[in-house]
Amino acid sequence: MLDRLQILADRYEKLNELLSDPDVVNDSTRLRTYAKEQSGLEEAYRAYEEYKQVLVQLQDAKAMQEDKLDDEMREMVKMEIDELETRREQLEEEVRFLLLPKDPNDGKNVVVEIRGAAGGEEANLFAAELYRMYAKYADSQGWRTEMLESSVSDLGGFKEVIFSISGQEAYRKMKYESGAHRVQRVPETESGGRIHTSTSTVVVMPEAEEIDIVIHDKDIRVDTFCSSGAGGQSVNTTKSAVRVLHVPTGIMAQCQDGKSQNDNKDKALQVLRTRIADVKRQEEEAKYSGERREKIGTGDRSERIRTYNFPQSRVTDHRIGLTLHRLEYVLNGDMEDIVKALSLAEQAEILEREQMG
Repeated sequence: MLDRLQILADRYEKLNELLSDPDVVNDSTRLRTYAKEQSGLEEAYRAYEEYKQVLVQLQDAKAMQEDKLDDEMREMVKMEIDELETRREQLEEEVRFLLLPKDPNDGKNVVVEIRGAAGGEEANLFAAELYRMYAKYADSQGWRTEMLESSVSDLGGFKEVIFSISGQEAYRKMKYESGAHRVQRVPETESGGRIHTSTSTVVVMPEAEEIDIVIHDKDIRVDTFCSSGAGGQSVNTTKSAVRVLHVPTGIMAQCQDGKSQNDNKDKALQVLRTRIADVKRQEEEAKYSGERREKIGTGDRSERIRTYNFPQSRVTDHRIGLTLHRLEYVLNGDMEDIVKALSLAEQAEILEREQMG
């Protein structure tokens, strides 16, 4: 482990030099590439530097025990050694996790798709609440959210909403959200006070850049149409909405929420690239993942991953058995406890696989 950490530290320090090199500073592509690589190494580098300092301090403290000390000083040195030993163990555990193989998509922006599923209009209203929850969480992380496409239901919910989230490690934190989300509550339209169960599905995909997925003009068919509002009502008479079909795969994307036809085409192509990349990613994962992940889940979009129970103010994540009794806070974007718990469960699973060889 220490050898791997030293190699990582050497690379981090080399990147420091490169980022100060005038040739690199004047080359935006290399500068961005090196800065991104260094950012990915920084947490492990800082932990390793602290680990080395703790080892030195521990060695010095143990050397002091060999000196002639009065009882009070000896007790102070013993307490310091105990504290340093505890911190050493914590850092060893921390760097062990930091050295685990990382998802190459973790640093990417994401495209999120939410759809009302079982439950009719109540499912659409819940889809809108999930959208607001993610938008508030993104805001708390300093990320930027952009609407790409939406289909509004009669009561103001979302039959479908597609949006992007841009920010540092957006996919690393958002990737656990794919799946079916279940809500249990008494709908406003329910006169008998009965609790209804509805579901909305969420798909989180790492955003594909143009260099990741190249789409040739000859492989797409572009259609334009008039954008529409809730219930299909036309909201303009110009054909500014755009639908793009990727003929080789049959994958399609459309956008009508942009400011112009060109804007809508760009956004539709962004979603199309991401969907194509997601299909390829799932195919690759299917080849190499021999066993389904039990704790974190398969990422299957039909899999029920979380329940939001309004009468009990409860949120339960079924993949790791986590229950929080503060539904209101979670729906207001306070998701960090859930994200951290899922991340730790995934890290523990990866560590177990690594140890099993």
